[in-house]
Amino acid sequence: MTDADVPISEREIEVLQLVATGATNQEIARQLVISVNTVKVHMRNIFEKLGVQSRTEATLYAIRQGWLVVDGVELAEAELLEGAEAAPAVPATLLKPLVWWQRLYALAAVLLALALLLLPALRREDRSVARANPISDQPAAGSAALRAETSRWTHLSDLPTPRTRLALAAYNDQLIAIGGDREAGVTGLVEIYSADTDSWSTGTSKPTPVSNIGAGVVGERIYVPGGCVGLTGVTDQVEAYSPEDDSWTQVASLPTPVCAYALATVDERVFLLGGWDGQLFLDHVLAYDPDDDVWTERGPMPAGRAFAAAAAVEGMIYVVGGYDGVQEFASTYVYDVASDTWAERASMSVGRGGLGVAVVSNKVYAIGGGWENYLATNERYDPASDTWSPFESPVLGEWRNLGVAASGTQIYAMGGWDGGYAGINEAYQAIFRIILPVAQ
Repeated sequence: MTDADVPISEREIEVLQLVATGATNQEIARQLVISVNTVKVHMRNIFEKLGVQSRTEATLYAIRQGWLVVDGVELAEAELLEGAEAAPAVPATLLKPLVWWQRLYALAAVLLALALLLLPALRREDRSVARANPISDQPAAGSAALRAETSRWTHLSDLPTPRTRLALAAYNDQLIAIGGDREAGVTGLVEIYSADTDSWSTGTSKPTPVSNIGAGVVGERIYVPGGCVGLTGVTDQVEAYSPEDDSWTQVASLPTPVCAYALATVDERVFLLGGWDGQLFLDHVLAYDPDDDVWTERGPMPAGRAFAAAAAVEGMIYVVGGYDGVQEFASTYVYDVASDTWAERASMSVGRGGLGVAVVSNKVYAIGGGWENYLATNERYDPASDTWSPFESPVLGEWRNLGVAASGTQIYAMGGWDGGYAGINEAYQAIFRIILPVAQ
């Protein structure tokens, strides 16, 4: 194998060699005499080139391909873990011998990899009883997800009331967090974040406390359909919030009770897709016209599911991911509002249930998930090329049923479940605007 056959650079091989020893970004930076930011760039490039989601996956992939040789780790072991054939070894110039302490770390890395591979299967077995009712979570001691250093995420003032399964809506320069599930139970709480002052205020609570909900902004109102009202209850009530006068109004009820749906707005209408009715995962599509105050049924989704996310781009609604009580989905479907038809698009690299999505500059940003999968990155979709690509995440592992909304060029991600009720409030700079002076 020549150097040209290896998709990652020699420097990236060196970084991976140190990753295999368990070295941190800071330790890698010291040993290679580079900055920590440069290490992060190398890691991001490695993830993108290899199509992996974690340091462990990248290391095992490199061992399997023969790009790394780690004492104490036989190539057959990597093949057993990944189920793939080994590739010929790379030139000796790319491989460096390890000292005793590096070998010890390498052995620990392999044991950790085995644990990560076996843990999802054990967790799936433990959840077999709870799958029939996936609308509530139980905190587990010491189970909070890991936080990651990132370059384009900014930590903001925490959500005052940590919660999951909430709705988040962007209205003018405010982000409005509505309802959800908290430690004290299902709530109708309204908390309002001001991006200008990085501060929170409290609005009038939603009359019907609900969880597993979405919010659609049409005109000067925020519509919140249905929702779960307990461990088994589902409502068909629809309430609309007016941020201008901080008041709630009841509008036309849903044709059927539903929660855990995907929601998007197109042409001043609210579209509700899929969801859970307390017993079944649905494939229905409902459209609400605020002018006529009426719900109408549209063409069904290709498959029933809940905990998916939806976003509108140029009259098309992209429905991403989801969960059906058994598995998380990576699929992407696009709904043509005008023709009332569906088509399948490129899938994400990993299944994501309970994710959130937002649109900036006609790109769909999928954030979070992690019912059955360990997630190390988020993903961005380009409808023009029908391709997904990874981007960094401030949370590693499960981060699901969070609120996600875009305001300007920033995407806000709040709350959710990361092993407990999260008070996370993070903003991602999706694009940068550069203003150039005009010469006179």
